[in-house]
Amino acid sequence: MINKFVRYYHTLRYLRAQQMFYLFYYRVKKYFRKTLKMTYYLQRKRQGFPIILVPVLSKNLGYNKSIFSFINIPHSFGGDVESIDWEFGENGKLWLYNLNYFDILLQPNMTQESGLALIESFLASVHLECIGFDPYPLSLRGINWIKFLSQYYIQCVDINGALFAQYMILESNLEYNLFGNHLLENAFSILYGAFYFKEKRWFEKSRSLLVWQLDEQILGDGAHFELSPMYHQILLDRLLDGINLLQHNSLFTGQAGLLTLFVDKAVAMLAWLKAMTFSNGSIPHLNDSTDGIAPTSTCLFEYAARLGIASEKLQPVCLKDSGYRKFTTSRYECVVDIGAIGPLYIPGHAHADTLNFVLNVDGTPLLVDTGISTYEKNSRRDQERSTKAHNSVVVNGRNSSDVWGGFRVGKRSSVKILVDKERVVSAQHDGYKGVGVTHRREWEFHDGSMVITDRVTGQAESVEAFLHFDHTLNPSLSGRSILTESADIVFEGAERVEIQRYIQALGFNHAVEAACAVVTFSTTLNTTILCKK
Repeated sequence: MINKFVRYYHTLRYLRAQQMFYLFYYRVKKYFRKTLKMTYYLQRKRQGFPIILVPVLSKNLGYNKSIFSFINIPHSFGGDVESIDWEFGENGKLWLYNLNYFDILLQPNMTQESGLALIESFLASVHLECIGFDPYPLSLRGINWIKFLSQYYIQCVDINGALFAQYMILESNLEYNLFGNHLLENAFSILYGAFYFKEKRWFEKSRSLLVWQLDEQILGDGAHFELSPMYHQILLDRLLDGINLLQHNSLFTGQAGLLTLFVDKAVAMLAWLKAMTFSNGSIPHLNDSTDGIAPTSTCLFEYAARLGIASEKLQPVCLKDSGYRKFTTSRYECVVDIGAIGPLYIPGHAHADTLNFVLNVDGTPLLVDTGISTYEKNSRRDQERSTKAHNSVVVNGRNSSDVWGGFRVGKRSSVKILVDKERVVSAQHDGYKGVGVTHRREWEFHDGSMVITDRVTGQAESVEAFLHFDHTLNPSLSGRSILTESADIVFEGAERVEIQRYIQALGFNHAVEAACAVVTFSTTLNTTILCKK
């Protein structure tokens, strides 16, 4: 009972007062609305005005021949759109959210006829208790409907009336209880609604939110503050959508200043993404990141170029505020994490991965983050967020930060950077201070090799370093060394070296077995990675 209280204390103590207020306010509001049988209108007669956009990014193919496929799970509701169950929950909440996003309207093969049929099917079955009225899917759906309706210059009284009503609901339920990427998506969606319905009040509301949240959420080095490369890509796409909207639709006083802010933030985000993207075009799967969800870096650079922001003109960025550092030689690219859990008041996409790193050799992955395959609150989610699932050190079988409940973090480690130079970086964290242990790690980079030194101070029952190999590799053990096709890894100070199996996530609901090195040591471990010629 005491441990549970401590966990809740450390989880809640970082929340903002505004978050706490809205957590309480929205629950009380929901209760009284239900008790008093108050309801939102699902139709409000309003004319829509199609907007002008240069081509936006297409979405992944999620609907084909009556089969919906999201997060690598296909499902068919039958042969006609009338049979679609927009509340189908058997594939989990994330799958259902994707169904309600309506990204399918922007997939390459979507026709006007099919898109309208899907919208009409949704409107025929919609009710206020459906998950589609959660603010996040409502926000994404609103933008997608506006893009689709504008693309074909569709003027439909019933659709516009329903869309306006949904925006009224969104305006009353902005996610101040969460903040982060959710509130940012709410704000961008309100901006799109403002232009589509020529609502000055919504423009002023969205402008206020976006100025506030972009300044807060985009760090000094250009990273999105939730420190997930995948969410960085998602939100950069949305920011470029905002630039697209403001550049090609002149309607409100004050939008020029907002456009300037958007461009400045987009340039910073693009520069960070360019620095973090590997030469093969992939991103490191740090924190909640995986493939197949966000637009690729290449697609984002191309979209930016269409809007007049050329990636080749971006100034090189010095990675700092995000806590990431990237080291590149002629043979390898390495990204290290010497940052703390962040942001403190919304760490839902954070992992217990302090002093983690990933490594590509000759353009192919060698040491990887294990990635994510689910957002369900289960043991798989707990494992993928654990310290053991990252290339770091585990003391006494514990996590360096108390990740729990799918998207929660209790007591968390703090990091102290000791050395931060061009070829050497070191840091230590106090995530194990509860057992009287401190972990310090140093990376030293050379042209064809790198040396990692781990030092653990204090009395520990067990100390293990984990290295996760990409699933395409077949490492072999040779004494206190591990041999791979592209590099050899030599351990000094190891008491035992083993090769075990782990599950590498290649996407949501897509995972394969791969090899993992588990190195047991007492106080000091020197790991040398030598690229083969």
